[in-house]
Amino acid sequence: MNVPKSLLRALSIMAACAVFAGVCVAQEKRVKLKDLPEAVQKTVNEQSKGATIKGLSKEVEKGQTLYELELSVDGHSKDVTMDAAGKVVEVEEQVQLSSLPEVVQTAIKQNAGTAQIQMIESVTRGGTLQYYEAHIKKGLKKSEFKIGTDGKLIKD
Repeated sequence: MNVPKSLLRALSIMAACAVFAGVCVAQEKRVKLKDLPEAVQKTVNEQSKGATIKGLSKEVEKGQTLYELELSVDGHSKDVTMDAAGKVVEVEEQVQLSSLPEVVQTAIKQNAGTAQIQMIESVTRGGTLQYYEAHIKKGLKKSEFKIGTDGKLIKD
């Protein structure tokens, strides 16, 4: 079957555009406080008391609109994710390794191996601490892993 090169080129461009559009759908879009729903604005104001707002973004994930508030609190980062009704869905907050339970510290050190531990975040959902996320770097490669509150590695 002979397919004209121009048709193949057009189909390739359309496929690339479709892939690019799919990637863009999952990306966060920066927003301003005044553009947020009133309930989200209220939650942002409550959550940012005593903190510096670093950024606000909006993302549609699996059909659900989520808003993320990036904060700096006493020198560490804190990200608060809210739904369109202003309900806090998740909080990721930077923590110090030394502040964690011994079993969690040991697990993070073991799983990091020779990699440099760059940051650790606690992840809370529904007001309950779920796990810790360790961000590591070995050479030029950056990665992360999750450790449960029981010190066990969480595999995705």
